[in-house]
Amino acid sequence: MTHEQSPENSAPASNAQRFEQDLHQLPIAALDVAQPDLFAAGFAPRYLARLRHEAPVHYCAEGRFAPYWSITRHSDIEAIELDTETFSSAHANGGITIGSSAGDPQFFPAFISMDPPRHATQRRVVAPAFSPERLAQMEPQIRAWCVEILEALPHGEWFDWVDRVSIELTARTLALLLGFPQERSRDLIRWSEAMVALPGHPAYSTPENKMRVMKECFDTFDAIWAQRLETPGGDDLISLLARGEETRHMPKPEFYGNVLLLIVGGNDTTRNSISGSVVALHAFPDALQKLRADRALLANLTPELLRWQTPIAHMRRTATRDVTIGDKHIRRGDKVVLWYLSANRDETLFERADDFVLERHNARRHLAFGFGVHRCIGARLADLQVRTLWEEILRRIPAFDVAADPVRVPSTFINGYQQVMVRLPQESAA
Repeated sequence: MTHEQSPENSAPASNAQRFEQDLHQLPIAALDVAQPDLFAAGFAPRYLARLRHEAPVHYCAEGRFAPYWSITRHSDIEAIELDTETFSSAHANGGITIGSSAGDPQFFPAFISMDPPRHATQRRVVAPAFSPERLAQMEPQIRAWCVEILEALPHGEWFDWVDRVSIELTARTLALLLGFPQERSRDLIRWSEAMVALPGHPAYSTPENKMRVMKECFDTFDAIWAQRLETPGGDDLISLLARGEETRHMPKPEFYGNVLLLIVGGNDTTRNSISGSVVALHAFPDALQKLRADRALLANLTPELLRWQTPIAHMRRTATRDVTIGDKHIRRGDKVVLWYLSANRDETLFERADDFVLERHNARRHLAFGFGVHRCIGARLADLQVRTLWEEILRRIPAFDVAADPVRVPSTFINGYQQVMVRLPQESAA
């Protein structure tokens, strides 16, 4: 599995000016939304809105990831997700991201990049780790961590919510899920970030630097895997893979791919949802006021947050035959990009789509976790973390400020934040 993350940390002001100009002046055929700096500058939703209105099935002939088709309407994306025979996720056909390819030497196979029926066989093995019963067992520990993390936050000074809250809770939960040592939980985040980094990233300037870090990950999980094969009685994900008849004999690259899928998926989705939650509720103070007044709205918080934030901006499919969508003819082998970020702002389905509306009656129609057979297996766990965290925030934090212009991730795949500076009110003297 591969992702597209640019080495740049933020888009300079000149980029923002250029994006604004291009948005209005470029002919629709020349619009290329797959630019990491476009996402870093916060312009991607506006570019996608123009595609959705003027060319909902759009061909981009030139650009970093071109050629590719953009699908931007909710109904079209749902239909494509359901047609797995025509639109393949398999790595042999190109994989699941706009930049992945069948010949990628850094690819490690995982069930997300498999088509039915093989996809279902492997997914079924790990499904018990996300069952309602297992999540009920995890909930007290997740709540205790939420309390610990929130009570350790400083008051009256700025701190990075991404590091102190989002990453911290995500790392601990991932370690619990994988049966990984809690004292090393931050290693999971470091390995996830290495996996999504392209060559040229400041921390991974060469493929060799990146693979050195990934080898550390693989060596660690090789040791855990050997241990689980000997004593496979646990309920963590590695134990489930070790005793699954369909997975216990999987080749090493496939094991690595599934581990990376679970690490990256758990890190990027929940982490950016938690970061996005303070951004959203600060930007829409009426929603926060309603949430404080009516805790029953917590039931709709995660679905609306996932719709509004959309932590995974896209998934990619490859056409296995010539097919027509709308009035556009897509050829066999063409790259088809499903922009979840656009579908979740589709005005034909979501009224006031750009607003954060806690009472939204159809928020669960969001596509932030995909649709059909590839819908994210960890959706319930993400909801548990977000909902539990906000239950404890509402008990402990009466107010908060968010600094302007959070630093966004420069990626066409991860729609999230590198830094969100937050300040809690100064505690009154006893």
